[in-house]
Amino acid sequence: MPLSSAEVVPEYPPPPLQDGTPPEDGRPNGRSKRLRGLWIAVAVAVILGLLLLVAFHGKTPVVQKIAASPTADSPTIQTLRLKGTTEAVRMRAILTPVLSGQYVGTLTVTKLAAAGTRVKQGDILAEFDRQAQIRDSLDKQADYDKLVGQVAEAQSKEDAARAKDETEIKQAEDDLSKAQLEVQKVEIMSRIDAEKAQETLEEGQATLAQLRETFALKRKAAQAGIRILEIQRDRTQQIMLHARADADLMQIRAPLDGVVVLNTISKQGQMGEAQEGDQLRSGNPFMQVVDPSAMQVRVPVNQEDFMSLRVGQAARIHLDAYPELVFPGKLEEMAPIGEAGDFSFRLRTFTVVFSVTGQDPKMMPDLSAAVDVELPNQTELLRSNVPQSSARQSNAGEARP
Repeated sequence: MPLSSAEVVPEYPPPPLQDGTPPEDGRPNGRSKRLRGLWIAVAVAVILGLLLLVAFHGKTPVVQKIAASPTADSPTIQTLRLKGTTEAVRMRAILTPVLSGQYVGTLTVTKLAAAGTRVKQGDILAEFDRQAQIRDSLDKQADYDKLVGQVAEAQSKEDAARAKDETEIKQAEDDLSKAQLEVQKVEIMSRIDAEKAQETLEEGQATLAQLRETFALKRKAAQAGIRILEIQRDRTQQIMLHARADADLMQIRAPLDGVVVLNTISKQGQMGEAQEGDQLRSGNPFMQVVDPSAMQVRVPVNQEDFMSLRVGQAARIHLDAYPELVFPGKLEEMAPIGEAGDFSFRLRTFTVVFSVTGQDPKMMPDLSAAVDVELPNQTELLRSNVPQSSARQSNAGEARP
């Protein structure tokens, strides 16, 4: 349907403004299109630059990590963390006295040094009730003195009996000699007197022989009786000395200079440290005397980490109770034989010992510690694992023409 002349609107572009900007009707001209495209290009370039910058920064750590990878000239230092317990190099366990010759279930503590006390060698650490031992020692002393008197009395009686028997033998010898002289006169005697003289001679000979034989038997019997008394005396003396030693054992002295550490023990069905008045079982370790000037850390290591350790490796030791303390250490000992693990008998655990350099009042035994060990790179580890026989063979091969 054709439009009317009134409805037809001519489409003429509006005249541009004096500054060359497009009119306000929103229709862009060619110059505005070029400006818009330029701005879009600049924005795309900026976005691409930001993306490249982000990508470059994201790849930088990878490049540094590769550069820090172990090489023959600059090896990487790896660290292995182990867990262990501190202990003193010089320490002595203090046990409840073990009495000799008798069974004692418990001993009562009458005096006890406090935990943390610094003691010198010979200082009193603990005392136990020793009234029973002192009473036993006094009783055995009385028995010993009594037996000593009996031995002396028996010896004096034997000396008197010996002298009497020797006198009788001397008298019998004199009688025999007299009878022998009388026998020599038989030629001038009557027959009756000669027979009497001969009988006197035979009687003297028999009496002397009997006295000599009886004398030896009396001496043996007397010596046996005296020996029995001496054995009883010596046995009583040993019991007396044991009682005195037991009384001395009830007073415990420090075997070395150090610090007193009380152990947690079982007493009257409860766990705790020993106190004055407690009754402790004989032979129970209730105390330690440690020398804090030299400490070490004992660490259990699994068999995989054990292969990477070597004696002399440096370490850093941290105390879990005091994180601010760090001590330098050194690997000193490695157990040659491992123990079976808790989960499998095929897995072994080895014990290693690290020495601690430096001192601190907070460094005490039985503290949990973390040990950081510096491990060599794989190249050095393989070189250190080369057997000596292989090295000698290689040297011998090089020496051959």
